[in-house]
Amino acid sequence: MTSSTKPLSPRSRRTATAIGSAVALVAASAGLWAATATTAQAAALPTPDHIVVVVMENHAYTQVIGSSSAPYINNTLKAGGANLTQSFGITHPSEPNYYALFSGSTQGTVDDSCVKVGGFQAANLASEVIAAGKTWGSYNESLPSQGSTVCSSGSYAQKHNPWFGFGNVPLSSAKTFAQFPADYSTLPNVSFVVPNLCSDMHDCSVGTGDTWIKNNLGAYATWAQSHNSLLVVTFDEDNKLSGNRIPTVIYGAHVTPGSSSATTYNHYNVLRTLEDLAGTTGHAGNAASASDITGIWN
Repeated sequence: MTSSTKPLSPRSRRTATAIGSAVALVAASAGLWAATATTAQAAALPTPDHIVVVVMENHAYTQVIGSSSAPYINNTLKAGGANLTQSFGITHPSEPNYYALFSGSTQGTVDDSCVKVGGFQAANLASEVIAAGKTWGSYNESLPSQGSTVCSSGSYAQKHNPWFGFGNVPLSSAKTFAQFPADYSTLPNVSFVVPNLCSDMHDCSVGTGDTWIKNNLGAYATWAQSHNSLLVVTFDEDNKLSGNRIPTVIYGAHVTPGSSSATTYNHYNVLRTLEDLAGTTGHAGNAASASDITGIWN
């Protein structure tokens, strides 16, 4: 049988070859662009040497941001850092929010009862940081002694320290606030600061908490700007009157001064961002599907 298809002329063959080469070049360029975009996305967050997160208590966004009772938070941290205008807690009461911020899940907790020490083995910020070869610690005001698992002591409340609930977090990493170092370069790569029930605005005023942050973390915040480090100030929940909208301010190196984001974020986004800032290889719980905080980095 004779084929009805005629062989291509030399000119046609050259044209087809040129078209094929062009297609291949476009495809290769697209692949290179995609790889570059992925790299750029992964590099969108800075890699700070130290991150300090302080968690305050039970106040809505409008009770703090814009309030004359919180001059340090507003005039220094917010003005010189980034303000998340649509930041939210996960639930009520306090304790489940601490678990959410620390492990990407409330871990089934529905109240503020004393935690079962070492009762959980789920991945969390501390276990991930340690697995990545980085250092972790917490500094807890009025904690009787390093590693103490007491439920309460004076103005200290264990319900605000979720790390005690995880068997994969060393008890010794829970330090007193008196152990917060004067040499900030010796801080862990990632640490939480938990003020006591007065200093965190739970039992005392917004002004009391604002002054506590200034007096106890203000020098670190100033240092962080020129030493590749960050301070994150957030709240566990609101006052139950504002849809759980809470203040969250980020200050320090690589943060665009006076920036803000109106994107809706919650504790899982904050956790995801902390994980990625610290360079962990995994993401705990709901942080795995949460997005990073963006639009504030320079």
